[in-house]
Amino acid sequence: MLRKSLATIVGLVLLHTVLCVQPASASSKAEKDAKLAAQVKEKMSTFGVGKSARLAVKLRNKALLGGYVESTGEESFVLANLKTGDSTTVAYADVTQVRGQNLSTGAKIAIGIAIGVGAVLIVLAIWINCCTG
Repeated sequence: MLRKSLATIVGLVLLHTVLCVQPASASSKAEKDAKLAAQVKEKMSTFGVGKSARLAVKLRNKALLGGYVESTGEESFVLANLKTGDSTTVAYADVTQVRGQNLSTGAKIAIGIAIGVGAVLIVLAIWINCCTG
């Protein structure tokens, strides 16, 4: 009786394992590369274009490029060197890392609000100190 119960339990556990375990989805290298390229393109859109859009880019071949974004396209962008002015076309798929040196509009607004609130608090503190003292 014990053997039948044990055999039934083991059988049910194996059946549950076979039916409930899903195979891991293995993305192909091309799908991963396309996803990374889309992420790089999205991040590049936050920097904008022009001499204020400075950034450093690390490529798949471990090369580092720095400069500002001269123009962007569907598949690539043009990075211009600040010192020499030389332009390099870089494909989004070749980029592994992007580091920007400018602030987003939201960050600039937040800094401006913080400065304004700080100034108001300082003026308020001085006014309270003068009126009560």
